[in-house]
Amino acid sequence: MRHVIVAVFAALTLLAVSPAAWAQTAAQTAPQSASTPSPEALAAAHELMAVMKPADQFKAILPVLIQNLKQAVVQGRPEMEKQYDAMMPVFNESAQKRVNELIDTIAVIYASNFTADELRDVIAFYRTPTGQKFLARQPTIAQQSMAAGQELGRAVMGDVQQQMNGHAN
Repeated sequence: MRHVIVAVFAALTLLAVSPAAWAQTAAQTAPQSASTPSPEALAAAHELMAVMKPADQFKAILPVLIQNLKQAVVQGRPEMEKQYDAMMPVFNESAQKRVNELIDTIAVIYASNFTADELRDVIAFYRTPTGQKFLARQPTIAQQSMAAGQELGRAVMGDVQQQMNGHAN
């Protein structure tokens, strides 16, 4: 049961920040701030969270994620399916209650990786029609990206199995 919870939590954590994935490269190459962000940067990061609405995106993607994870976790084992189905309502309720904690943490991460001015630039983008479209399409993009990743995983596993079978002969 514990590994079901861990697998679901890990995947949810990764998807919770998907609206910001486009900025990941910039964050990695931006100069790192001190470990404690400035109050100005933190305020700007909270404003960014208000504009990005990650809670709405998290809530939109959660049911799809739970369904996709079910296949990976259960793997045709009826006892696991029963456990998974029993845990998901509890997990979903708990995740919904704690989403604001995640948003606060994400705000700190942004404030630690970007200056207040840079965050205001990102906020300005998200307030444009293109930025609003970007945000609105994020759940769909996340779902499509997850499906593409699953397909890639299946292809890689097929390649590995083929190579293993070839070496066994």
